[in-house]
Amino acid sequence: QVQLVESGGGLVQPGGSLRLSCAASGFSFSRYAMSWYRQAPGKERELVARISSLGIISYPDSVKGRFTISRDNGKNTVYLQMNSLKPEDTAVYYCNARFASIEKWGQGTQLTVSS
Repeated sequence: QVQLVESGGGLVQPGGSLRLSCAASGFSFSRYAMSWYRQAPGKERELVARISSLGIISYPDSVKGRFTISRDNGKNTVYLQMNSLKPEDTAVYYCNARFASIEKWGQGTQLTVSS
């Protein structure tokens, strides 16, 4: 059974840090590009970070320098380290796996940045 299970969300103060994890099972994790997306209320889902099967990484300007994506193929897990968090980072964060036309999503984890 294919599963992507996110964890690590919560409430953090502005300027704080948090690390999200996404544990994958049921497919060949190392072959897949892994990404993190987020969706804030009333907004479209947007890409936050992506790491290819070869380890090539990309970020949008909105999080570049603050967020770091990494993967551990031995643990079938992808991480998102988030630093210098801002209130506008508040959203549900989703893990995504993609290989050719195959795409999988996790259920999401809520991040709230507020004082």
